[in-house]
Amino acid sequence: MNKKVMSAVLAAATVAGLAAGCMTASAEDDKLVVYGIYKAGDQTWFIDEGAAAQEAVEAAGGEFIYVDAKMNPEEYLKAIDNAVANHASGIVTCIPDQTLSQAAIDKAEEAGIPIVAADDALQDDDGNKLAPWVGINAYVIGEANGEWLANYAKDNDLIGKEDVGLLIMTMDTVSSCVPRAEGEYDKFTELCPDFSEDNIFKADYDGTTDKGNTAAAAVITANPQIKTWLVTGANEEGTIGACRALETAGLDADACVVGLGAYMAKDEWNDKGADGTCMKAAAYFSSDSVGKGSIDVLLKLIDGEDVEMETAVDAVVVTPETYKDEMGKAAE
Repeated sequence: MNKKVMSAVLAAATVAGLAAGCMTASAEDDKLVVYGIYKAGDQTWFIDEGAAAQEAVEAAGGEFIYVDAKMNPEEYLKAIDNAVANHASGIVTCIPDQTLSQAAIDKAEEAGIPIVAADDALQDDDGNKLAPWVGINAYVIGEANGEWLANYAKDNDLIGKEDVGLLIMTMDTVSSCVPRAEGEYDKFTELCPDFSEDNIFKADYDGTTDKGNTAAAAVITANPQIKTWLVTGANEEGTIGACRALETAGLDADACVVGLGAYMAKDEWNDKGADGTCMKAAAYFSSDSVGKGSIDVLLKLIDGEDVEMETAVDAVVVTPETYKDEMGKAAE
């Protein structure tokens, strides 16, 4: 089923659900109430994304309720139940476990509540999207990081050396993160075909800085022959974790880490300066764009409009020299 057909089916189901299932809510209160349920609500990305979503909802005259699911599937489903019980007008959400996608969809559809996925898709076992999705253009952004890192390796004469390694931080259980790492690997190896495959490593983690640190440290410790590390990954937290692991190992001075998000890289540069951290660049994409974009799609669904099943945000790679100009207020 193509995007337009799926969108039409979803919109029709939403309208029908609203007519059948939300009459009580509209009779009690016509106010727009949107729940934002995020898998890791204490992380900077989701805090910023939620703030942008709240601004968009309030601009539309509604109320936004921010919920931290704490990476806990039980907490997440409880939050969906609360949104249903409180007659939410709509839900935007980043799910902590994509195997729960159908359960979340079923709860929302039964109540006639439109739902939009942000960052991580609500999808079936075959990867087909079950609800409209707003997030980053993952593979293309990964390619941008891979290209920047490849050019850095060439400019610093790091190709073909036995003591230089590439570490890609991966999140293989999260569908939105897999293409990021794939893009990084594909573009780097395309541009640096002489870089030894034996010196390319991967470290899988859960998206948090602590687990990123642990995963990176394990690879670094297991490969003492590597003295210069090139690192990129699936999200900003993982690459920051790798920075801390390199510092602990005493290998940060010659390392080059490229973040993904820039919302923590900018703190490194603001606090330590360009020479005080091995974070040398980061792909910047706007949490504001994802937050407001998810609400834009949701409001169209609430109004019974047809929407695209995918809305992707692009990125630009920033450095200590360019991040303030590129990020504006987000660099503060």
